[in-house]
Amino acid sequence: MAVRADAGDAQPAARRLRIGLTGGIGSGKSAFAQLLQQLGAAVVDADAIAHQVTAAGGEAIEPIRRAFGDALIDGSGALERSRMRELAFGDAAQRLRLEAILHPLIGARLRAAARDLPGPYLVLVVPLLVESLARWRPAVDCIVVVDCPPQQQVERVMQRSGLSAERVRSIMRVQASREQRLAAADEVVDNSGSLEELREQALRLHERWLRWRPAI
Repeated sequence: MAVRADAGDAQPAARRLRIGLTGGIGSGKSAFAQLLQQLGAAVVDADAIAHQVTAAGGEAIEPIRRAFGDALIDGSGALERSRMRELAFGDAAQRLRLEAILHPLIGARLRAAARDLPGPYLVLVVPLLVESLARWRPAVDCIVVVDCPPQQQVERVMQRSGLSAERVRSIMRVQASREQRLAAADEVVDNSGSLEELREQALRLHERWLRWRPAI
């Protein structure tokens, strides 16, 4: 379940190139981010942080329990993700209630990671970046969209999660459209092919970003 992050929470202390990396569900943005991380980039993933704060013992668990009840907490003490996904994607008001809990917690961790992680440039992986474009456009130097055909997104998510095709499409419908993401992109990464092709694109962009210098 993707959540928005606040662009203002991601400003690093030292001036280095800031990449906003996004893509629809199943596009492969996490795989691309991992390739960049292997090349030495500092990578901060808003979804990974969301999972941390909603794991058993995470900072968001008790606020979620108070807001939504025990039914949204599983037997291990973690967020009941499938039930929350159904609730949040089916009801905009409930989604906003959840975001009001998660955003400050995610923001604090984003700030710390953006400040402290070593690397020649910073990659902020934000699934719903385009949905918050007005906040993110001035906060990053480059928006990178990982893209693939919608049917490929559906097939990938079904394979990894067991969700039905219609459930995946319902999630896609509440995200920005493919056309909106591509219109916002400064760089488009084509992930319709092999992992080797994705790796080649990561290396090409990595080498370019190593040469980046801030405008004076």
